[in-house]
Amino acid sequence: MSDLVKVRKIITEVEEVWHEGGPVLEAPILKGSISAVVENPYAGKYVEDITPFMDALKPLGLKLANRLIDALGGDATKICSYGKGAIVGEDGEMEHGATWHVAGGYAMREALGTAHAIVPSSKKVSHVGGRLDIPLTHKDASYVRSHFDALEVGIGDAPRRGEILFALVMATGGRVHARLGGLAAEDISEFNGLR
Repeated sequence: MSDLVKVRKIITEVEEVWHEGGPVLEAPILKGSISAVVENPYAGKYVEDITPFMDALKPLGLKLANRLIDALGGDATKICSYGKGAIVGEDGEMEHGATWHVAGGYAMREALGTAHAIVPSSKKVSHVGGRLDIPLTHKDASYVRSHFDALEVGIGDAPRRGEILFALVMATGGRVHARLGGLAAEDISEFNGLR
């Protein structure tokens, strides 16, 4: 990995969702996140060209995507929704978190093999212990209503002022009791729901 990317810690979390008060599933929907806390090389100063950091983050993005797939059972074909996000420490700026768009988003697409829809994202500048809701949508068609969801990420001691928390989220299903119609996942055709 590049000298620009200095990782302090990586945390993986997986939820098993069996029900939300309705019928209990035979097998749970798995929702997972993986977060890496990385030193921000641009903290405390304005740097015009920050693309070297974006490029340097690409191997980390792929590593995290593959580790999250493994945590969710190891079968990339079972992953049906995804998202990404960043929490920038107080000495950084929002644009530093945007370096994750390419590094995190394209990494998930590569690791999953097929993924046609845009990777939804969120980012913010925050204090230590800040939390972030990252949107999830279907990986092949953004308009699959049953998969509009979110996963909260955060780490108690991060990001410190000169750090960035980069996160990826994935799930093996949509909302556990989705019943509001719209384009169904099994009805997706090529480019369907991408408008």
